[in-house]
Amino acid sequence: MTRAAGTTQHRAPSALPRLLAAPVRGVRRVRRPATSAAPAFDVAYVRSGPHADVPIVVIPGGPGLGSVLPYRRFRREAAQRGLDVIMMEHRGVGLSRADLDGRSLPLSAMHVVDVVDDLAAVLDQEGVSRAFISGSSYGSYVAAAFGARHPERVAGMLLDSALQSVADRDAERAMIRGLFVEADTRIAASVRELLEDGSDPRLLLGVLRAAYELGGTELLEPLLRQRLHGAHRTGRGDHAGRGSSGHASVWAALEAYVDKAESEAHVPGFYEFDLVGAIAFRELGFGPDPDGSPLDPSLTYAPVADRFPRFAGEPFDLPSAAAGFDWPTVLLSGTRDLRTPAAVAQRVAETAPDTVLVEIDNGHSALESHPLALLHALQRLSRGEQRRLPDESALMSALPRRGLVAGLPRLLHAGTRWEAALRS
Repeated sequence: MTRAAGTTQHRAPSALPRLLAAPVRGVRRVRRPATSAAPAFDVAYVRSGPHADVPIVVIPGGPGLGSVLPYRRFRREAAQRGLDVIMMEHRGVGLSRADLDGRSLPLSAMHVVDVVDDLAAVLDQEGVSRAFISGSSYGSYVAAAFGARHPERVAGMLLDSALQSVADRDAERAMIRGLFVEADTRIAASVRELLEDGSDPRLLLGVLRAAYELGGTELLEPLLRQRLHGAHRTGRGDHAGRGSSGHASVWAALEAYVDKAESEAHVPGFYEFDLVGAIAFRELGFGPDPDGSPLDPSLTYAPVADRFPRFAGEPFDLPSAAAGFDWPTVLLSGTRDLRTPAAVAQRVAETAPDTVLVEIDNGHSALESHPLALLHALQRLSRGEQRRLPDESALMSALPRRGLVAGLPRLLHAGTRWEAALRS
């Protein structure tokens, strides 16, 4: 693939999303006209729950996550709480992947400003003049960009794991290295030893980040001990311990969990990065820009960088735009979030005039990892009660975890204990 042209053949659209979405209620489509960069195509979306004058728009992260299929349970939970939820299938993903002739959209069609205008078209078709806009991770960038481009249509906003600027990578680096390299802790000492033994820094960071965000130090510390035990026993450096059925299974499971960028995992209708990755690289700076120090998050997507356009600049200046957000804004931040550090949410809270910052015991993106906490916050926001949320953070943290990745921490904890028992 040439990095700029975006004309290389991509996967043909799969029939699977349409088959799986057939029984899903409320799926609708709005025609998007042809432009110089994109053919005409239909954007799919779903609306659920009792209709309200001011519904809630929920935008998933990625980019690459679908909306219609992955969040059916989330929408059921929302409807039970009386929430009117609209979720749009992102252009280039699932039910919004193909043009009118059934061909995958080109990379040239992938721009944040067009995604924002897709959402405005959805609201137009639904006869919605104003909505509460909620975005998680990459979705928070789209949500804030919608506010910058269509401020008159925003009744309130929730930014879950706020992503605001390419420059925030420096805060991400500082948090990761502070925890895992520079700290005077057993975890940091173990990480330094693994790096000295030749572990691949990119894969090591992926496992560290996933384990910490999913299960905190209670999961990460024994996992690192077991990894080092295997390294000392085999003396095999980066591949240490892979021959044993012990810690290799949990470590390998985590590597598989974080490996979607490197392997470009493609699950039609659920996660499709191969087209929307153009946004990630061209506009959000996902391409490698390493600083030469260990555990650099810039290297996460390095294996697929040559498949997408080079970084051309951000489409919005969201840190500056936040000063004009005159609607109530909730900033939801996980205490273990290593991808969008709390410093980003704190900066937005200091810039936007009407904000509430809520920290919960969680990792990245409550929509995937703690959706009941997100729904509670959305309920408060939709009722004008968002000022109560900071005092309810412990309650939100303690709610049952039912997200897309909610079961992983329990499985990983159990696997780590099982492997420790095998070694004893």
